[in-house]
Amino acid sequence: MQIELERSHWQPEAERMGRAELARLQAERLRAQVERALASPFYRRLWQGVGPIDPADFRTPADVARLPFLHKSDLVDAQLRKPPLGDLPMSPAEERREVYPVHVVGGSLYTVYGERDLARTAEIGARIMWGLGLRPGELIHNAFGYGLFAGGISWHRAARAMGAAIIPIGTDSVKRQVEMLFNFRPVMLIGAPSHAVYLAERIQERGLSPRDIGLRYGLFGGEPGAGEPITRKRLERLYGCPAFDFYGVTEVGPLLAGECRLQQGLHWAEDHVLVEVINPATMAPCAEGETGVLVLTDLTREDMPLIRYWTGDMATLVTEPCGCGRTLARSPGGVRGRLDELVMIRGAKFYPVQVERVLSSYGTLADEYRIVLERDPATWLDRCTVQVEAAPGEFPSPALEERISRRLSDELAVDVAVQILPYGSLERSPRRVRIVDRRAGSGGP
Repeated sequence: MQIELERSHWQPEAERMGRAELARLQAERLRAQVERALASPFYRRLWQGVGPIDPADFRTPADVARLPFLHKSDLVDAQLRKPPLGDLPMSPAEERREVYPVHVVGGSLYTVYGERDLARTAEIGARIMWGLGLRPGELIHNAFGYGLFAGGISWHRAARAMGAAIIPIGTDSVKRQVEMLFNFRPVMLIGAPSHAVYLAERIQERGLSPRDIGLRYGLFGGEPGAGEPITRKRLERLYGCPAFDFYGVTEVGPLLAGECRLQQGLHWAEDHVLVEVINPATMAPCAEGETGVLVLTDLTREDMPLIRYWTGDMATLVTEPCGCGRTLARSPGGVRGRLDELVMIRGAKFYPVQVERVLSSYGTLADEYRIVLERDPATWLDRCTVQVEAAPGEFPSPALEERISRRLSDELAVDVAVQILPYGSLERSPRRVRIVDRRAGSGGP
């Protein structure tokens, strides 16, 4: 493919497609995917209560609502019945190229990709990086693991597809990471936002500044956070460059959406995946801009395509064209968290990001915090304590704890205690920990 270096989109024919043309393409690919699925014992079993299914009835993308949701538990059950992959795969075994485990509680789940599935992922990743300004020959530091985590090798392939160079360091030791970053001065850092913060703090402990690396872009995903203004500002303050968000889910595809330079939300690869946002209370589609659960349908995946997959991730969706010229639907603010991260305590419901917004408004506090949920052994009532660190060199008073406690209690509609701890008190790890729930197994009176 001939590349014009001044072009702002890697695949303008897809990224700037008219919405009507896109809807026709999605409907065509949805019909084909439903027809393929009807040959799968897995989908015939999953859809048996729906009634007769005719692919010709899927005339618009919205017709996907004729089908039931697909949950992770459905995949686990199928693979337990017929290990290791169940009866979903639609391509011959000789066409499979890679197998990945997916984290589940109390079981195992595997997903597989064929050759064209891997090429699709590389294509989407190249779109994202090109849209940020990366160009052939420029160097990327890839801090995602290269083991049984699909994100690391997917970004590696995306870099190869667009002609960029890459340091395939993965999750190697901090010492080695620092050595490579300062010796080779890459223009882009890719990794989880929590790992990037962890790495920056370790760099500062060595008397160095992450800003001196000279990064021009930070691209972060694998967990919620980079799309949230608070986390974004923290990353940008640490590294001195713009921080961009991306999203993927291993079961559907490790790279599915990413921000552009305007940071106005995740641009979805809608020619490859159909995106719904569903209200978890009513199970009806959300209006544009309303937060709900992401439900994804593979339109072009050949091996183990998932149709109406309930991700559990919370986001919004808007179709207004972006100032960058893309017409693909966006999720402003990225993924807001997971439905199962919703804290439910004494009738109140809130997400960690609501706590983070309050804490970030106090300059005497650091960024690290925990939401600790416990059960009072005397009353058997649930209680919530927010532990947060003081900023380095700060010694906040008990009066500040009380003020923050009142503000959080008003914001979250439940009593919240606050403990301000000395800087460095809370354990650091490459993976973010925000909720510590100690109520499980507490029993009752």
